[in-house]
Amino acid sequence: MNNLINTAKINTMNNLQIRIANQEDAQFIALLGRMTFTETFGHLFRDINDLMEYYDRTFSVSKIRSGMQKPNNVFFIAFVDDLPVGYAKLKLNCPSEFIDSPDVSQLQKIYVLKDFLSMKVGVHLQNQLLERAAQTNEEIWLSVLHTNERAKRFYQKNGFNKIGEHGYSIGKEDFHFFVLSKKL
Repeated sequence: MNNLINTAKINTMNNLQIRIANQEDAQFIALLGRMTFTETFGHLFRDINDLMEYYDRTFSVSKIRSGMQKPNNVFFIAFVDDLPVGYAKLKLNCPSEFIDSPDVSQLQKIYVLKDFLSMKVGVHLQNQLLERAAQTNEEIWLSVLHTNERAKRFYQKNGFNKIGEHGYSIGKEDFHFFVLSKKL
């Protein structure tokens, strides 16, 4: 079975391939998760142990493999010139307290290595994820850190609107998130 979803020419030197991730990709996704989270949020942690504990809970290879086995989870992985550079996670049929419908999905993660952001890898991951979500659900939602201006602009530019707010704690750190949604 060929699970290649999309191949797009990024420029004359780099080829982007996005496909549904499989169990063999769990190690790439775990590493990408740790690296991209550190690039984006690492500076917000006063205690490195809180960050390491979060990585162990969220980005271990076994956690990613376990998540891949759940029927509502769909992982996408992006490669540029055969190097893993980003991934996305979609959770199908995932209601939100901010949406009055059970027919929604959650965009849980789009993480791309900083050096590849200018290549629009995130846009291509999002497009594949939204296309897949639209096959099952009518709306999609996500949470974005309220101070992550780049991500907020990205989602607003792509049709997401703010519908709520919530908090989340990791170790000693408390974070404030905006909830955004989009009709599919």
